[in-house]
Amino acid sequence: MSDQESSALSGLRLASHAPLDAAQRVGRRKCSRCGASRMFYCYSCCALVGLETRDVPSVELPVKIDIIKHPNETDGKSTAVQARLLAPRDVTIYTYPCIPELDQSTENIVLVFPGPDAMTVEELWEHFSADGKPRVKRLKVTDADPETHSCPIQRVVFIDSTWNQTTRIITDERLQALPNVELKSRRTCFWRHQKGCPDTYLATIEAVYYFLKDLHSHYFSEYTGEYDNMLFFFSFLHKLINKAKQAAGKV
Repeated sequence: MSDQESSALSGLRLASHAPLDAAQRVGRRKCSRCGASRMFYCYSCCALVGLETRDVPSVELPVKIDIIKHPNETDGKSTAVQARLLAPRDVTIYTYPCIPELDQSTENIVLVFPGPDAMTVEELWEHFSADGKPRVKRLKVTDADPETHSCPIQRVVFIDSTWNQTTRIITDERLQALPNVELKSRRTCFWRHQKGCPDTYLATIEAVYYFLKDLHSHYFSEYTGEYDNMLFFFSFLHKLINKAKQAAGKV
């Protein structure tokens, strides 16, 4: 594990990994829905395996998230299902060519994807205020927070695909009207690095996490780990895989 990877995942405010440790000791189990052998969750059924709902944190998000998965994206290599399992009320996954109904007359919606016309998270308010009064969602960050905060967007779309496969989805006419948002450059901690791609190409769950973190910092208050549990599975698997690599002398 590099120092940069270690620092990126250190200091997260996570729920206890004790249930994952216990499940890992037991080993793979059969998914109750499809019967496939899985560890922690079934990526085909989007269901927990060997874990109870109480073992996994439930994260409430300030926006709805739609993830469009490329049909050729290998389910077992995708981290999108982790987002759905950890924020089931706010995250929906679609397999292309199925995409969600995106009504920009009722919601401010953005697509997280880099490009020459992409804006930053900081520029969202200005963009949606350009035509007059912005459509905002007023919400409390936590139940203990007496103040409400204004969020300039209500829905965010992510693409779950290798970078070489994104063209088919990103050029779909149904997505052309969506303004694009580009994340600040961060190095991925994903253990399945895409060959020939820079280390700033993030796994889907990393992109979701960093977007939420930036959104919170700019429109709510100082970030203090509100969405760290979106990396609950990712951080544990990262630690597990690096430990195995070290034991095999590959690190």
